[in-house]
Amino acid sequence: MNPDLAYLHPYPFEKLAQLKAGCTPPTDLTHIALSIGEPKHPTPAFITEAMIKHLDGLSTYPTTAGSIALRQTIAAWLDNRFHLAGNIDAATQILPVNGTREALFAFAQAVIDRSKPTPLVVMPNPFYQIYEGAAILAGATPYFLNCTADNNFNPDFDAVSADVWDRCQLLYLCSPGNPTGAVIEQATLIKLIELAHQHDFIIASDECYSELYFDENQPPVGLLEAATAAGYNDLSRCVVFHSLSKRSNAPGLRSGFVAGDAKIIKDFLRYRTYHGCAMSAFTQAASLIAWQDEQHVITNRQLYREKFDAVLAILSPVMNVTLPEAGFYLWAETTVSDTDFARRLFDEQNVTVLPGSFLARDNDNKNPGSHRIRMALVAPIAECIDAAHRIVKLINTL
Repeated sequence: MNPDLAYLHPYPFEKLAQLKAGCTPPTDLTHIALSIGEPKHPTPAFITEAMIKHLDGLSTYPTTAGSIALRQTIAAWLDNRFHLAGNIDAATQILPVNGTREALFAFAQAVIDRSKPTPLVVMPNPFYQIYEGAAILAGATPYFLNCTADNNFNPDFDAVSADVWDRCQLLYLCSPGNPTGAVIEQATLIKLIELAHQHDFIIASDECYSELYFDENQPPVGLLEAATAAGYNDLSRCVVFHSLSKRSNAPGLRSGFVAGDAKIIKDFLRYRTYHGCAMSAFTQAASLIAWQDEQHVITNRQLYREKFDAVLAILSPVMNVTLPEAGFYLWAETTVSDTDFARRLFDEQNVTVLPGSFLARDNDNKNPGSHRIRMALVAPIAECIDAAHRIVKLINTL
């Protein structure tokens, strides 16, 4: 077996199951799960219908590069959403993938050069656990940048030394952030692109929450948008990852795409040809129509706005929790340890949340997820409101 497997941490939900072991939640309260970031709004019917209509695609092998029609549709969406001034080529700069999770993992395997001494993969802390696992199994060392309230829950990139940037081969960004909801500003993204050119590393920007925001006039900026604004029209050293899971409430579709630097995309396509992960033809057909429609995404955002407004009105008077910049998580502070809070909340109120420390690593003598919990407002609004009231009841007993 690959000896690096031994360095993988238990997944957060494995830790959560262990934390909840031995609890006996009240049977008169229905369980409410705010722990998993799995969208629960209905998948639009037109996406389902498109998939069913194209099931005849089962009779042929799909190509790893995907259909040109899908890539053209994605290019048009990217150009319109991120103001790319036409600087995105469907043929050479876009690659459909089976959800961003597998692509984010595979990307590190393709780009890390093991022949260079002590390669680093720089990432936010807390973080989506795939970044760390991908770095370890690619033969690199994760380098964590704490995201705390002092820096609006974004990494302090200015504090990173030149030596770290020199050893960095891959920088994972997550904007809007999971679990914090923080958005990295365009000026910061431009600085990072300049650092990538100066120190010879690649930026992989996980933007799967980019379409869940609260002000229709201020969508989160993206990495390719920043590159275009700064004059990097070839999008060099920049790669973004997008998904239909959150945007279109289609996590089971397993559909997303990677886009950016043409040379990197070409090499990643070569890797994926051997990896054997082509998107099925009927998934491509459903994806194409999903990327063409914005009305269902606008409706989706409104549903989340209503949930955040209702839940924050209940929690804000008793808890340090605020509206995030984007996404569907609340990153709330607890007065007791996050693990104690989560265990008691389940044991006494039958509500499951995720301890923040499970999403982060001890770094610089602290864990930036400590004394915080992540709550995914994915359940129906009535359940979210009920959960909020139960959280208040627990807080009143602490």
